[in-house]
This record gives sequence, structure tokens and C-alpha cells, in this order.
Amino acid sequence: MTLLMNRPQDAFGPLLKSWRNRRHVSQLELALHAGMSQRHVSFLETGRSKPSRYAVRQLCEALEMPAAEHDVMLVAAGFAPQSADASWSADVRNAVDVSIEHVLKGHEPFPAVSVDRIWNLQKANQSAMRFFAAAGGTGQPNLLRDVFSPGTLRNNIRNWSEVTRALFRLLDLEVARRPHDQEGKLLLDELRALPGVAEAVADRPQGHPAPVLTIEFLIDGSELRLFSLIATVGMSMDATLDDLRIETLLPADEQTRHWFTTAK
Repeated sequence: MTLLMNRPQDAFGPLLKSWRNRRHVSQLELALHAGMSQRHVSFLETGRSKPSRYAVRQLCEALEMPAAEHDVMLVAAGFAPQSADASWSADVRNAVDVSIEHVLKGHEPFPAVSVDRIWNLQKANQSAMRFFAAAGGTGQPNLLRDVFSPGTLRNNIRNWSEVTRALFRLLDLEVARRPHDQEGKLLLDELRALPGVAEAVADRPQGHPAPVLTIEFLIDGSELRLFSLIATVGMSMDATLDDLRIETLLPADEQTRHWFTTAK
């Protein structure tokens, strides 16, 4: 994960003010939610006071900041990022890793993958690997690049423009959550520059959209329709764990269900 972490300590005040403005709250409202005085919030923003590590945590929680942005605030205040604390993370990460494996295997015979916030593939079950290979996936690590780039996989998605518009919006929202995530911004610009992507993103559907977007594939003459569920690690205070996503693909009709349950 690439974050803009090399910041002088006097950057904390402007960062705090920027996040407060993003959340559209006054100094008084932030102070009440963070359990401190309005005067202290004002002094922190102007640099007249330096925050404690505890105060940084209270303010970040009050502003509902992502874990990665919490790390940026800690560094700006002169502290080590919380994600660097490995005293407890090994056991937690192992438990999360085992749980992800359990979810992926338990979702067979349907595809399931674990990705990070910008859709870099971390793990995949056997059904996902077989399905993406059959659909024309190149096996490259970023799933959005694979779907958006010209090629067999893109050609096999019958509603590619609609899917691209939805996936691009999800990434755009993720980047908006983390204003200091340079890696996410670069990927967003890269995907927008691919042939046909800008047009697909700018297009507006006619009529009322369906309640659930299905991805429609045509693979060896078989029409398959899938929708997805995305899960995250709840209440994570670690930027790496906060990155994790599990996407499970599910059949949207009986024909698709039969294709997966009888696939060899």
C-alpha cells in the first residue's frame, strides 16, 4: 500500500482541519464527539498544541477515518503508525487468514476471491481459478485491469460497459475514502485511460436500473449470469486488515447454477 506518509509533524493541524471539513462538522461538534474541548481542537488545528497518541485516536474515530488515514494522522503528529505495532497482529492476521480460507473453500462450487482495496488478487478458490481461465482471464494480479483491458475476458462479458461503470464507481469511492492513497489514484487514472473505459463510465443507463447488477458472461456458448456479495473485516484498526475484501460470486439463474454444479 502506497501512502503519502513522509509528512512534517506540523502537518497534523491542516490534516485535522481538512478531515473535519470533509465530514462537514464544526470544531464544537468534533470536540463533543471526541470527548475534548473546542479550544483544544482549535489549538490542535492551528499548531498551538501537540496531540497525544490517545487524542489522535479519539479524533480519528470521531471523524470515522479509514485505518490507513489514521496511520497518516499518527505520522503527522510524530508517532509510529498503528499498523507498525506487531505485538498483537500476528495472531489476528493468522485468524483472519484461516477464516478467509474457510469462506473461500466453503463457497465451492461457485467462485470466491480475496482482494485488497484496489482489487489486487490475494487468494482464490478452485472454482474461481477455473472460471476465470474459462472466461479468458490473463491471470494478472489486478482483477480490474483484467476486466477493463481489451482481450478475451472483456469480450466475454456481454454487459461490459455496465459492469465497468459499476466497478469504476466502486474504486472511485474507495479512493475518495483515502485521500492520501497514491496507489489507488494512479490505478484509477490508468483504468480511465484504457480504450472504451472513459466512455463507459460517462454513459448513463436508460430507464430504471435493476436492483442487483448481474455480470453476464458468454463462455463456449453458455450464457451465465452472476451477482456478487462483498464482505470486509469488521471494525479493523489495522490498515492491512482494513484493505481485505472477500467477493463471492453467486448464480443469478438456474442455468448458471447448473453450469457450475456440473462443471468438471
